[in-house]
Amino acid sequence: MTESRIDFRRAKFLISAPDIAHLDQYLPGDVGVEIAFAGRSNAGKSSALNALTEQKSLARTSKTPGRTQLINVFELDAQRRLVDLPGYGFAQVPLALKNKWQQALGEYLQKRACLSGVVVLMDIRHPLKDLDMQMIKWAVASEIPVLALLTKSDKLAQSAKMKTVNEVRLTLSEFGDWVQVEPFSSLKGTGKPKVLAILNEWCHPQWLTDELAAMNNAE
Repeated sequence: MTESRIDFRRAKFLISAPDIAHLDQYLPGDVGVEIAFAGRSNAGKSSALNALTEQKSLARTSKTPGRTQLINVFELDAQRRLVDLPGYGFAQVPLALKNKWQQALGEYLQKRACLSGVVVLMDIRHPLKDLDMQMIKWAVASEIPVLALLTKSDKLAQSAKMKTVNEVRLTLSEFGDWVQVEPFSSLKGTGKPKVLAILNEWCHPQWLTDELAAMNNAE
């Protein structure tokens, strides 16, 4: 069965949720497919989402990283969604709130049954901070594939960019095929075709393919 190519330009805002409990109320975890975007608040997450969907303001960018502490959900079609998780590690918020969100992000990765993949975005000049590694380890422990996306790659010369990419790949090689590493630039479009191909694959998990095939056979 040939996978249909998802048109990510059709993404549209669906809901915002203040925490995981509310998200479960709006969108039960066993329905459809979700791809989550996570990263430090200054990693360029919103810019990446806008670039991948070719929409200037799908995800709101802010001059104050970490201001938005909501889970924002964007619908691709009736069965597939992109989930923009709150940025971590930078926002000037009380420690108790940071700890609460750290726990909530872990719960999302471990308990969200419809989660098909996680994009962990990192500034290519400052990759693999402690919280980045924690996110990756959480996802892999839950058997969820990860794309480690090294953003703002246009900020480095080609030689320095590839040196960093290779270093990150070497560090994350302990996770085997669960983690892929790619450079990306929202400004230049670097890496966009590769990223979209990975996201498209994640949009077609085997269980969904089987379910759709069964529905077609029933008809």
